[in-house]
Amino acid sequence: MEIINSNDLTNKYYEYLELEKIEVVNQILNEVKTDGDKAVNKYTKKFDNLDLENTLITKKQIEDAYKKVNSEDVSILKEAAKNITFFAKEQFKTFKNFEIKKDGVILGQKIIPIEKVGCYVPGGRYPLPSSALMSVIPAKVAGVKEIIVCSPKIDSITIVAADIAGADKIFNIGGIQAIGAMAYGTKLVPKVNKIVGPGNEFVAVAKKEVYGFVGIDFIAGPSEVLIIADETGNPEFIAADLLAQAEHDPNARCDLLTTSKELAEEVNNELKIQLEKLSTKDVAKIALNNGKIVLVNNLTEAIKIANRRAPEHLEIQVKDKEQLISELTNYGSLFIGNYSAEVFGDYCSGTNHTLPTNGASKYTGGLSVKDFIKILTYQEIDKNSCIALGKIASRMADLEGLKGHKNAADIRIKK
Repeated sequence: MEIINSNDLTNKYYEYLELEKIEVVNQILNEVKTDGDKAVNKYTKKFDNLDLENTLITKKQIEDAYKKVNSEDVSILKEAAKNITFFAKEQFKTFKNFEIKKDGVILGQKIIPIEKVGCYVPGGRYPLPSSALMSVIPAKVAGVKEIIVCSPKIDSITIVAADIAGADKIFNIGGIQAIGAMAYGTKLVPKVNKIVGPGNEFVAVAKKEVYGFVGIDFIAGPSEVLIIADETGNPEFIAADLLAQAEHDPNARCDLLTTSKELAEEVNNELKIQLEKLSTKDVAKIALNNGKIVLVNNLTEAIKIANRRAPEHLEIQVKDKEQLISELTNYGSLFIGNYSAEVFGDYCSGTNHTLPTNGASKYTGGLSVKDFIKILTYQEIDKNSCIALGKIASRMADLEGLKGHKNAADIRIKK
């Protein structure tokens, strides 16, 4: 990776990948909307080379999937699921129904789960059972009634993970056609209220196109990691974590900010050593060229760069971690200390790995139980309170020129 000084950074370093308008996305979405399962099967055959009469994974197929997966691996998935469930349940406790009374007005909040959710689980480059766990489990904890999973060329391990997580229906469908099927509904695939989960550029654009017709979590771009380290950072660990992100995708973004030139050089050497041993090095090598090792003057400067960059994963390997923890504000998930590998968050520590990329952490956090609930409010106003509120509402309606609003308040005051 290229080592540069912080004063050599340009605005280009902070630029985000923009989703291009891909014509084929709308073409496929429209076909799915019109022709339903016929269009889904057409494009599944075209893109995934699968000629399936029925894309729904049956109970028998789920049982067969368990037989194909090593029992130890099933146990590993269950352990990961246990940790993810624990954290999701703790999150859910922070959302509460409440009711308060103020001057004769009853105000309240109700937490209600979304009825139907679609979870997209990528599977093109690698099978990703972890993504099934991460999207289905918080939906289950939130109380979603029906959870649909769609995944291309679905592997037995992903079927098992989706079943362990609690998916109600699993489909061997991917890409644009899966997003369209969940958004519009077909005879086979139920129409959902919200679609969550990461995917490639085509999936991201498709989610963007159906947003409004259904809800989405956010539009996820290529994976990112930014590491902040001083002289106490571990060069082997840092190199390993940079490579772990780099192997995701040729467009992945991996950066290191450090106060130590010696550490920067050691990390670069480690990258070369570890890269040669990596079976995914062809992808990782390309992705490493997207990133930089930036020499910063101090940690305060590193904090400013990190907050502006707003990475998906942010690691800190520094002596004075408290300063960074308190001042870092824009990231999908934070990994504190040399032993807090980002890969633990990917798989099993308990926090969710579906995280905002492309600077989206400036306005949102990662996938959580909050994405699967509706926070609804209500009010009950008595006769006396109606008079006080009515005067305020009447005058505000007057200021806005909305005479119907004014009348709705005045007519109650008169009574």
